[in-house]
Amino acid sequence: MHIEFFLEEPSVETFLNGVLQQILPASTTWKPIVFQGKPDLLANLERRLKGYKSWMPKDWKIVVLIDEDRADCLALKKTMEAAAAQAGLITKSAAVGGAFTVLNRIAVEELEAWYFGDIEALVTAYPRVPKNLGANAHYRNSDTIGGGTWEALERVLQRAGYFGGGLSKIELAREMARHMKAARNTSSSFKCFTEGLAAL
Repeated sequence: MHIEFFLEEPSVETFLNGVLQQILPASTTWKPIVFQGKPDLLANLERRLKGYKSWMPKDWKIVVLIDEDRADCLALKKTMEAAAAQAGLITKSAAVGGAFTVLNRIAVEELEAWYFGDIEALVTAYPRVPKNLGANAHYRNSDTIGGGTWEALERVLQRAGYFGGGLSKIELAREMARHMKAARNTSSSFKCFTEGLAAL
């Protein structure tokens, strides 16, 4: 099987480069298609999917992964599902247990929530971060951290003496991917992502 990943920005590609080997079978190949942000991805999604529909081999799948970014999650998913339907491709949601070609997934509220989902990996990558960070009620459920998980993570890391000049999303993605264990990640949207990949 081969999977084409539609991603909104390069740090997601960097992260997936490190964690997909834990999730996908060794025989699965994959390729990232990185867009110029979420608006670009959504604006071009239907057209790109139609292009794939015209030639895609039977053992190919497409995974569309975007950040929620405090948008209406249901409305966002509906937009993604509609693009696939207009392109003539079946999504996991539409298949109702049958075969599907497109998996639409949303990181709630953004990719950095997935990092908070594995505090052990965060502390291993950045040892000055308090080991008991996960005991703090604010960070216990990573998908409900308010006010932006990117901003929250930047504050945590800067308090610990990292990224004084501002958070480097690519460097952070690389380090988190090196240390994260997908099986122990507590983020609900990350689990939804990995379960979707398993269903492919």
